[in-house]
Amino acid sequence: MSSATENYDPTAKDLKPATQQFEVIDPDAEEPLKPHDEVDRHLAVKCPDSIKDLSFEELKVLDKKITKKIDILMMPVLMALYILNYLDRQNISSAKIAGITDDLNMTTSQYNTAVAVLFAGYVSLQIPSNMLIAKISYPGIYICIMCGIWGAISASTGAVHSFAGLAVCRTILGFAEAAFLPGAIFLVSCFYTKSQMALRSALFYAGSQLGNAFGGLFALAILELDGAHGLEGWRWLFIVEGVMTVGFAAIFATFIPNTPETVRWVTPQERDRLVYRLQMDRSSKDATDEVTVGAAFKMAVTDPKTWFLCAVLQLDFIAASVTNFFPVVVNGLGFNRTITLAITCPPYLICCFVIVINGWHSDKKNERTLHVIIPICFVVIGNIIAVSTTNTAARYVAMCLLPSGFYSASTVILSWISSSMTGPAIKRAIVYALINALCNTPNIWTSYLYYNSPRYVTAFAVDLAAAIGAIFMAAFTYRYLRNQNRKIERGEDMGKHGPTSLQIETGFKYQL
Repeated sequence: MSSATENYDPTAKDLKPATQQFEVIDPDAEEPLKPHDEVDRHLAVKCPDSIKDLSFEELKVLDKKITKKIDILMMPVLMALYILNYLDRQNISSAKIAGITDDLNMTTSQYNTAVAVLFAGYVSLQIPSNMLIAKISYPGIYICIMCGIWGAISASTGAVHSFAGLAVCRTILGFAEAAFLPGAIFLVSCFYTKSQMALRSALFYAGSQLGNAFGGLFALAILELDGAHGLEGWRWLFIVEGVMTVGFAAIFATFIPNTPETVRWVTPQERDRLVYRLQMDRSSKDATDEVTVGAAFKMAVTDPKTWFLCAVLQLDFIAASVTNFFPVVVNGLGFNRTITLAITCPPYLICCFVIVINGWHSDKKNERTLHVIIPICFVVIGNIIAVSTTNTAARYVAMCLLPSGFYSASTVILSWISSSMTGPAIKRAIVYALINALCNTPNIWTSYLYYNSPRYVTAFAVDLAAAIGAIFMAAFTYRYLRNQNRKIERGEDMGKHGPTSLQIETGFKYQL
């Protein structure tokens, strides 16, 4: 087996990880083994003894028990962390309504900069963080540690006394938060099969929307502390939400799953089945230990699918930039602070319902393209309304349509990325981080589009153009993957970024 590792070339075109229950290479074969055959043996998927004799019905029952346990252990934790992530990131918008710009003597441009600098830090560390998380033994605990760090930074923001101090805190907050989203998506992909990813991504994203939904109401309650112990309400907003984040992170670190091989609260048989099921879904054991970080990065950046799917998500995230200014835009409807923060809730509650239904239906139909394009069509409609009128009722309808549209699409895009990437786990981790980092760069420059209150014509026009572009890019990606599937059917060489020969033998097709 040592020779397999020595001869392993992660970029080789003829690499064929085994996809059957037992080793596919016959050691007694007359034909000499080739180097890549030895790799096949090294990465071959074997059925564990503990589940060999189980019937189909028994395996089905076992799979349901395993999935239920992982759902209970992981999804509430990630949802809660994402809620906290959004509270700590978006509370600056509520703080503006509470008077932070007046107290710190900030101009509109300086406030926009304070929003933007977070994403400068957020984007810069995502790829290094996910390179690390794919190699360590405790990725779940790592995520919780970073969550506690950003909570402490957020709480410290309550002590700033100038624009410079606020900008520094927000930049460092971005560095700390960089570990969460791509790391959490990678963690989910380590425990669920491709056909389970859209619903779990939707449930995970529902946490962010609950944070958006109740962030305004929660902020409203905290702002009632205005004047307590001589501190302004917006200072209490940062302090309370930051301390709360640190506390929850410490609790979650005690039981969050880390890897399928070490997950607790499952029986040995369930653990064997979980690991085997994931290996079969990927048609191979994970080759992360045999692939260097540099080689995995090269695999990620040279795969055309990385850039096609990145373009779809990038355009969708440009259209979603309104979320950074949602309370501010809603404030333009003319209501007082209390009503403004209260009516930011319903659009995101609707969004939670829509994204879960869309993700569930996408998994059920094993289809991605229409579940991306149809929600973005509603984003187009919402932006047309928003850019055309400042009528209170019409603008609020637009605000209800927009989050449901772009977040429903983004959750399915994330699962589309997971199902389209072949190769070891570290490549997948780098692709998630690379795409998420690039797709968050619009949060830096779109912050400067929201300047002509209450119409925000420039911002909504850019969002509209991006939404239309996302529809066309999703259709292009569909055509590309469909053509790849036709090449598979014709038996053509798929190259180093396509499925391996043995994956093709087991019926691999790209999700469309």
